[in-house]
Amino acid sequence: MWIHLKVIGWLLMLLSLLHVFVPGYLNWKKDLAPISLMNRQMMMTHMIFIAITVFSIGLLCVSSTEDLLSTPLGNKLCLGLALFWGLRLAFQFFGYSAELWRGKKFETFIHVMAVGFWAYMTVVFGLCWWGV
Repeated sequence: MWIHLKVIGWLLMLLSLLHVFVPGYLNWKKDLAPISLMNRQMMMTHMIFIAITVFSIGLLCVSSTEDLLSTPLGNKLCLGLALFWGLRLAFQFFGYSAELWRGKKFETFIHVMAVGFWAYMTVVFGLCWWGV
């Protein structure tokens, strides 16, 4: 499991850095213009803090791999992360309409990659919690 946690960690840190491109790709400048300043700033703030949280989880996986695998606190963190990413996986199917990606090459690729990554993390963190 050690190598899997390291891979997850580096991929999560990369994913967090990709959040820089989210506002441009989703055309937030235009799409969020009609909403209130508070809502625009809340969207940006939440996205930034999601990126920081994802980076922090990745850093934890890379820097504290042994602790995640061999301590009671690490065990509990792995359970929490398995549940968190399992819920994120469920939201990929039930929180987003397939209309957003179906029939669109790039969006379908991202959807498939996200499903694979969320499932991979759910399984790895679950197995780490289980003690495998």
